Amino acid sequence: MLKKYINKKFWNNKTILITGINGFVGGNLAKELINYGAKIIGITNKFKKNKFLDYEGILPLIKLYHIDIRDFDKLKKITSRYNFDICFHLAAQVDVNEARAKPFDTFETNIKGTYNLLELLRSHKAIKSIIVASSDKAYGEYKSRDLPYTEKHDLRPIYPYDVSKAAADLIAKSYSSELFNLPIAITRFANIYGPGQLNFTALIPDCILANLGYRKFIPRGNGNNKRDFLYVKDVTDLYVCIAYNLYKNKKISGQVYNAGTAVGYKVKDIIKQICVLNHNTELYKNITKELKNKRLVGEIQHQFMTFKKLSKSFGWRPKYDLRVGLRETIAWYERFLKKHNYSYFIDK
Repeated sequence: MLKKYINKKFWNNKTILITGINGFVGGNLAKELINYGAKIIGITNKFKKNKFLDYEGILPLIKLYHIDIRDFDKLKKITSRYNFDICFHLAAQVDVNEARAKPFDTFETNIKGTYNLLELLRSHKAIKSIIVASSDKAYGEYKSRDLPYTEKHDLRPIYPYDVSKAAADLIAKSYSSELFNLPIAITRFANIYGPGQLNFTALIPDCILANLGYRKFIPRGNGNNKRDFLYVKDVTDLYVCIAYNLYKNKKISGQVYNAGTAVGYKVKDIIKQICVLNHNTELYKNITKELKNKRLVGEIQHQFMTFKKLSKSFGWRPKYDLRVGLRETIAWYERFLKKHNYSYFIDK
């Protein structure tokens, strides 16, 4: 049965703002919405040509602006040019390691960038759906026995990235209140992986590229910490679903939606799956040796969450299991890196 939220008649000619379109979720989302006939306005602070947007043939089909969302005046110039129907606010500093090293920059981008955007969207009377991407990390540290996270869990983050997302989350809540009445839904998703993820410090691309011989995998902990993973195609489908339903029903404004698989995978088991799919048991043995006595620092120990509220509200559930998603992702990197030189993506 065709999902009602991917009705092309609905999306055709809708003017949609995607902040952080240079990120891999933003790029994948733009690709999906273009297929539905939407007009995409993208904002990114990266002047380096995005290889995913280029590789997937997306660049000629969108209007792309290179600005920093921390700059209110420049952001205003762009947003004042359009009458947006829908906005996906995905722009963020997402690297946990960078957040530890540069907390100020992370707070500026993730917090100031959010209130800059929402303040400007207050003047857009026609906008009917704003999706603000928070994170499972906004919940902070809980014992494994108290997981999976639900939308009723308190936010109690302490690490810089986690705090920045929780703060942006609460700002979005404020703008959705009766004071400002912006139509906002907040998403807190598990770790996202899949084609187009060019932040190679993230666990899955880091391990895949080690298997393909491009880099050395360096573990950050002993591998016993648990994480939940959503495939990017499930995520873009979900963003479309939530945006559509908010557009049709403003009563759900201010709602928070978790999405994960409700499974906490040990990091070492994810590493093993990737090595097995690449027929590289020798690498797994070597990584296992390096995992010993490693201690996770500055990160939440265990994280996983359900999609129960989404299922009850919209009948949504993830389509891809981890093995299928990993297989597709490995194949994509193999194709992509045959065309684009890996050295391009390494900070000089």
